Amino acid sequence: QVQLVESGGGLVQAGGSLRLSCAASGRAFSTYAMGWFRQAPGKEREFVAAISRSETSTDYADSVKGRFTISRDNAKKTVYLQMNNLKPEDTAVYYCAATPFTYNTVVASGYRYWGQGTQVTVSS
Repeated sequence: QVQLVESGGGLVQAGGSLRLSCAASGRAFSTYAMGWFRQAPGKEREFVAAISRSETSTDYADSVKGRFTISRDNAKKTVYLQMNNLKPEDTAVYYCAATPFTYNTVVASGYRYWGQGTQVTVSS
């Protein structure tokens, strides 16, 4: 089992940057693919980015490509989401998730473990 705790959210102006972190506890972090999702008020949770176990493969939602970068440090049991050139439409609660599988990593149903979320607010 994996416990996930996100941090790094906050209020930022449009065009600014934030780096989210997700610290994992439990065993065998390196055997989990990791993902970031977000949920804005009144909207469904949506995929943002995913990274494979060994960081050899990443996926991004079209809306964040070229602006967000997902990375992980297996020694520190942490996954990151660097967010640049933030836009007001990026405002949401951001969740980190973990899955022991290598498929369905771009959909929420593909993940087994979730963090509690961290709020990101981008002002115009």
